[in-house]
Amino acid sequence: MQNYVGAPGSTMSRREFLAATGGAGLIGLAGCTAPTNGDASAAIGAEDSTVASADSSKLPFTSPPEVVQVDEQGGAVTIKSRPARHAVHPTEVMGGPVEFPQVWAFQADDGAPSVPGPILRTTEGNDMEVTLDNSDGMRPHTLHFHGARKAWKDDGVPTTTGIRVDPGEKHTYTIPANVPGTHLYHCHYQTHRHIDMGMYGIFRVDPKGYEPADKEYFMTLKDWDSRLPRQMAGEDVSYDARDRRPDVFTVNGKSAPRTLHPEDGSPIIVKHGDTVRVHLVNAGYMSHPMHIHNHRFELVEKDGGVVPDAARYDMDVTNIAPAERHTVEFTADADPGIYLMHCHKVNHVMNGNAYPGGMLGGVVYKEAMNTDIFAGLMEYAGYEM
Repeated sequence: MQNYVGAPGSTMSRREFLAATGGAGLIGLAGCTAPTNGDASAAIGAEDSTVASADSSKLPFTSPPEVVQVDEQGGAVTIKSRPARHAVHPTEVMGGPVEFPQVWAFQADDGAPSVPGPILRTTEGNDMEVTLDNSDGMRPHTLHFHGARKAWKDDGVPTTTGIRVDPGEKHTYTIPANVPGTHLYHCHYQTHRHIDMGMYGIFRVDPKGYEPADKEYFMTLKDWDSRLPRQMAGEDVSYDARDRRPDVFTVNGKSAPRTLHPEDGSPIIVKHGDTVRVHLVNAGYMSHPMHIHNHRFELVEKDGGVVPDAARYDMDVTNIAPAERHTVEFTADADPGIYLMHCHKVNHVMNGNAYPGGMLGGVVYKEAMNTDIFAGLMEYAGYEM
């Protein structure tokens, strides 16, 4: 079970959350139990050239991505891939349930498998030893890190390095933290299929002397053709990577309203006056113009490059192309309330034919948590209060 409430990077404890919501009526923490297994045919899914390994109904559910402070564990981390089920939106409201019957989730050390994978965080100037442990795997994998100048052999592309990690094998990559910023990592074997099965995550390099904001959050955007995870789970569906038809849109692996769930989702929890920094990573195939309601923000980093002060300006939409990383910063100075953050390709804010849903999250002021509106949103999100 994770240690925070809110999006990855949050420092709000469950006790603080309960106090902010008035806490007395809280029945349970819905994110601490496996979601109800909805009808898989009502969700949307697909398969790979290697057919499903096992009865997908017996697979564990994924957990939310955790932040791994690699410096605190001697600069080393081990990554495995685990088959799992993925509850994108497990309740029956707003076009749900949406479930992927099989994904290939990344797991760091003894942590829980997640989609996106764990956020690997280190500091500029440190080398990171990343061991890809495929001992129990069924298919080859590699790891490729954006935003690091590394040795040829550590690039993670089997066709150009001659290195791939076959089932039963382990391989250690040396990844220098020499490009500060927020980056992407993913499997680069059969990339068109393996990323779309969930093998991606955030790689964060804090610059020397980094000064964090009052609140700092990580968000990974992803568009999915759900036929692929269904095919990999053994369902009789046809998937063609050249005829990809995205039908599920997620923030940190979840679609609204699950994105607002305080433990399973990624609400941006703030209090009035906070400086807020959000690291946005696009792991999908499509561009996503992300809009935050009632706040003006500045783009302060892009793909590991710091945007000079003279080039910054107030904005409320930033268009993030595939594999791009945008870090935006704003002050939580609006009338304390609940404000949407969503892709402005409005058909991406849907679950099937239901609107709203999909790639939609929110900025939630602590001051607005003890309200009937917030309680209603929590009910939609599947959090019992």
